[in-house]
Amino acid sequence: MKIVIVILVFILMEGATWLIHKYIMHGFLWVLHRDHHDHSNDGELEKNDWFFVIFAIPTIALMYFGSLENFNYLFFIGLGIMLYGMAYFFVHDIFIHQRIKFFTHTKNAYFLALRRAHKQHHKHLGKEEGECFGFLYVPLKYFKMYFKSAKS
Repeated sequence: MKIVIVILVFILMEGATWLIHKYIMHGFLWVLHRDHHDHSNDGELEKNDWFFVIFAIPTIALMYFGSLENFNYLFFIGLGIMLYGMAYFFVHDIFIHQRIKFFTHTKNAYFLALRRAHKQHHKHLGKEEGECFGFLYVPLKYFKMYFKSAKS
């Protein structure tokens, strides 16, 4: 049952991420997210990086309190969120934005469509008129864009 909780939470985090990204990060916390789109930051860190801290706090709390209660369901909810956060960091910050130069020459259609979808999201510099707010789920139209550009 514990592994089911971790997997289910990981999957549900995609929907939560979409909602948080669209309505919070592109909403009242745009002040923290804006520099991720317009690159107005100075240095390596962005104000947007505060979201790692914001999301880590409840994750750590869930894992801590769950561990105090004989590693109950709270711990495994936190673990699912943590694993999603790790996937987000590796795919978003390392693969897509190349904050660490690694995995730069992939030919994998999924990863290239994912990168295309994120580039479409970033073509909008303001908080309105965005698209593709999710993270791991890639709508079919971005696969079509990838395959169309690959033929050219």
